[in-house]
Amino acid sequence: MTDRKATVKRQTKETDIEVSVNLDGTGKTDIETGIGFFDHMLEALGRHSFIDLKVRTRGDLHIDGHHTVEDTGIVIGRAIKEALGDFAGVVRYGHAYVPMDETLSRAALDLCNRPYTIWNVAFSRDKIGDMDTELFREFFFALAGNGGMCLHIETLYGENCHHIAESCFKATARALRMAVARDERLAGAAASTKGAL
Repeated sequence: MTDRKATVKRQTKETDIEVSVNLDGTGKTDIETGIGFFDHMLEALGRHSFIDLKVRTRGDLHIDGHHTVEDTGIVIGRAIKEALGDFAGVVRYGHAYVPMDETLSRAALDLCNRPYTIWNVAFSRDKIGDMDTELFREFFFALAGNGGMCLHIETLYGENCHHIAESCFKATARALRMAVARDERLAGAAASTKGAL
């Protein structure tokens, strides 16, 4: 059984990022992005997907958090895609509903190597801690676009912005956990009538 691990580095004038993933981990995380609430969300992503996730991001936070958040999504997506290889032998589809008190969010994804994102989530305030709420959308678009995922995220209802954000990350994590799982019945083949993804 091959290891499904990857380490990806990306450096630009705006960010310097290194991400390591282990798709067959236990959800161990080691996150440093310089944005406290974003660290908290990435810890939830790793823990609830059972993907070991190490992130080191140094970004131009003296400007704002946009480049840091979006570029971290790019690199995490690339690392997951690299660890998946040719996407063969995995369940492929995943979905989850996650409640947090008054909030309910759902995520559905397809590891199809054809990126697409639907984001149907609204926030009533501009910031949670030191993170701009508009950046959650940028993160998930970058994650799906670089990870070869078709990803749909929706908050069905909710009021507390912390709960809304966290339920979106946890629902995506649980959907990923399902989708990246190996399906022995596929015998290493792709879960597709086309024979490849």
